[in-house]
Amino acid sequence: MDRSAFNAAAAINAQRITRQATTNELANVNTIGFKRSYEAALSTVKASGSGLETRYQPVPIDTDSIQLAPGVRIVTGNPLDVSMNNDTVMGVQGSDGTQGFTRRGDMSVSNTGVLQITGGHAVLGQSGAPISVPAGFNITLTADGSVYAQDPKAPASVAPTLVDRIQLRDASNTQLVRREDGLMGPKGGGDITNGVGLPSVTTGSLEGSNVSPIGAMIRMMEQSRSFEQQVKVIESAKTNDESGTSMMKLA
Repeated sequence: MDRSAFNAAAAINAQRITRQATTNELANVNTIGFKRSYEAALSTVKASGSGLETRYQPVPIDTDSIQLAPGVRIVTGNPLDVSMNNDTVMGVQGSDGTQGFTRRGDMSVSNTGVLQITGGHAVLGQSGAPISVPAGFNITLTADGSVYAQDPKAPASVAPTLVDRIQLRDASNTQLVRREDGLMGPKGGGDITNGVGLPSVTTGSLEGSNVSPIGAMIRMMEQSRSFEQQVKVIESAKTNDESGTSMMKLA
């Protein structure tokens, strides 16, 4: 009975990683540019201590690898909204000032004239510095990430001025992991080496999360039922133990 209760408790603890991953996905179903990353896998671990050398047991581990499967494309018509094509990611400045990457493309101009995404991360240009745009100018973007500014008071015959080009990378050949600030980055750090594709964006649209709400809810229901079953096993073991103890009492 003690063994059955111990196995049930071990199963509850082992499923903790999968429950956390599912909860994280459900919390980001409506997050722009969110990508699934955490997956649960099994790893064989040798039990230490006295006993046979063949004592191995499976232990669940979480693997963090960004899945760049496309999400639902949302047409907004906003000239500062972009969605990444194929495996394109955009370079932004992380909370610690380092280079990070994202699929989030809902951009705006800050009070200081810096182009940034929602959350306050500054968008990086080709030189690796944040992109600054002239105050009061109309901003337009192109498919290759070029940022143009035009004075609304200037004649229509005056062509827009190229301010900078957004730092875009093709991550088709790079394993990306999630950073502590929520941005993406290559495993091991550093910059991304462009793959075979040409990085580009689609203006006037945003990319939704690639999490399937139905699939995540089904996994959550299965995990909840499994948790309830393991708890019932522990309660049953407790009841049986108490019944056995009462039978041994003297009348």
